[in-house]
Amino acid sequence: MEVSSIVTERAGDTRRTRDPERKSRILAAAAELVARSGYHAVSIADIGAAAGITGSGVYRHFDSKSAVLVALFDRVIDDLLRDEQQILGATGDLSAALDQLIAGQVEFVVADRELAQVYHNEINNLPEEDRRRLRRKQRLYLEEWVHLVDELRDDLNDADARTVVHAAIGAIQSPLFHGVGLAEHRLRLLLTEAARAVLGIGG
Repeated sequence: MEVSSIVTERAGDTRRTRDPERKSRILAAAAELVARSGYHAVSIADIGAAAGITGSGVYRHFDSKSAVLVALFDRVIDDLLRDEQQILGATGDLSAALDQLIAGQVEFVVADRELAQVYHNEINNLPEEDRRRLRRKQRLYLEEWVHLVDELRDDLNDADARTVVHAAIGAIQSPLFHGVGLAEHRLRLLLTEAARAVLGIGG
């Protein structure tokens, strides 16, 4: 009875001392490597080495390389959706809410450039079911932008609003595809101005 108790206690201690940040390190390492080399060129062993663990250590958290990518993308879109709902719940000023959504998308592209690049370039490498699920989440995120533009622009119908929202997001994400050579604060300003101009919401 005592031996069993000691073994159980030791096993419990092992679980408690496991690095709680390991999963986040794996995701961060995967984002950096895939952004640099592409999904197909990166192995689980590469991800493990970059995260400071063995490849087998990655498998303790994820079943496959695609599962790492799925978790990474889920976190991206869930964070954007969470921030969006917080913004919409905190203000009744539709113009201010749209400004904050623009700021959030600009920050994602500027501050998390590697992650944004991976999301855009590699989503088609996911299993079809995961890809469809993530696309649905993406549409939910964009629908709130469309709703705000619908409310702020009486001259646009729903299809018009949807078109300018996609154009504005495209403008914000344009630096993902070429080197801009600008300081981050300048890039944020220009992308914000570009998105507002496309959406036609003025200054």
